[in-house]
Amino acid sequence: MPSVLVDRVKELQRRMADEGIDLFVIADADSVYYLSGFWGYLGMEFDRATIVVVPCAGEPALITPAMEAEMGRAMTWISEVREWTDGIDGEWMRHLADLAGHPANRVIAVEADKTHPRILEVLRREAKEASIRDGTAILSDMRMIKSPEEIAVMRQAGKVAVAMCQAGREALAVGVPEYEVALAVIAGGTRKAAEFLDDKGPDRFFSPTIYNLQIMQSGQHTCMVHGRSTVKKLEKGDPIYFCFCGVANFKQFKLGFDREFFLGTVTDSHARIYETAVRAQQAALSMIRPGAIAEDVHASAEEVYRSAGFEPGYRTGRGIGYSFLEQPQLKRNNKTRLQAGMTFAVDGGITVPGDFGGRIGDSIVVTDRGFEYLTDYPRDLTIV
Repeated sequence: MPSVLVDRVKELQRRMADEGIDLFVIADADSVYYLSGFWGYLGMEFDRATIVVVPCAGEPALITPAMEAEMGRAMTWISEVREWTDGIDGEWMRHLADLAGHPANRVIAVEADKTHPRILEVLRREAKEASIRDGTAILSDMRMIKSPEEIAVMRQAGKVAVAMCQAGREALAVGVPEYEVALAVIAGGTRKAAEFLDDKGPDRFFSPTIYNLQIMQSGQHTCMVHGRSTVKKLEKGDPIYFCFCGVANFKQFKLGFDREFFLGTVTDSHARIYETAVRAQQAALSMIRPGAIAEDVHASAEEVYRSAGFEPGYRTGRGIGYSFLEQPQLKRNNKTRLQAGMTFAVDGGITVPGDFGGRIGDSIVVTDRGFEYLTDYPRDLTIV
């Protein structure tokens, strides 16, 4: 793993040189992990700055709270770890000033939309002569194509997601509260994740425990796309929708995955809506191959909705990886040409307000010949 991370930083430095960037200040937790191998559990929402500073030439530095420093040194390959403590010697601001304030740093890049305003404020104050530029596209482009090693981990993440779905399905029964089903999902995913980990090497820092609130609705609540599990008890005839996009996370990879089931019975109307959503997703997937245009993939799904009398609701897909949303997106006006190694969450979805929402979603990887499912689980209408 360290050699992979070193190569990533070298590639970033090559791109920085091409763009005339002297220093890259990286504060987004996913990008910090991507380059350093380190992640903490506290960020600027706790006033805990963790920052990777990459010069155009030379070694990067990691700025991290003292309370995280021991873990940071154990996890990262970066030799210069600068730790800071609340209220002492200028905190993280002093380290950032030392690294960014040098006169040679004429152009400093940040991920503009992912960098906390306080960090930007310090940069503007301490590097007065420097031009601060948005370097988001550089890192986004680097992260767009996944390596074979990354795809192998994403396949494991897909198996974790499928285990979560299967555990949730097995917990469905009349009278069971939604939150009990969510607990079953967490347990099923955690046990599967644990199968892929050991207590040595880099694995020892990863927890198998699945977390985040389960997105789940039943009955008419399926119209509320991102509602969470509640104390509502399942009833016969309920559709039950699971979205695992916030919880299907393994080894820092974040997948998209959605399934829907019907408890005991299904109406003809709901069956038609659900099956149309599946057809839309499959139409989009049939377009995925190297060279396909992102907006054309989306258009193929839109055509299915329109021909069935429904209006398109949202994008058909989004890039996935270390972040919940990566580039490119499968939506209108996105003209990105797909390449092998790109990974997406690809969805089909229709909402009829006050009645029902029919949805499905899978994570896939673009291959030389088309695509491969990372979340391979039945998509047919299922009554449990």
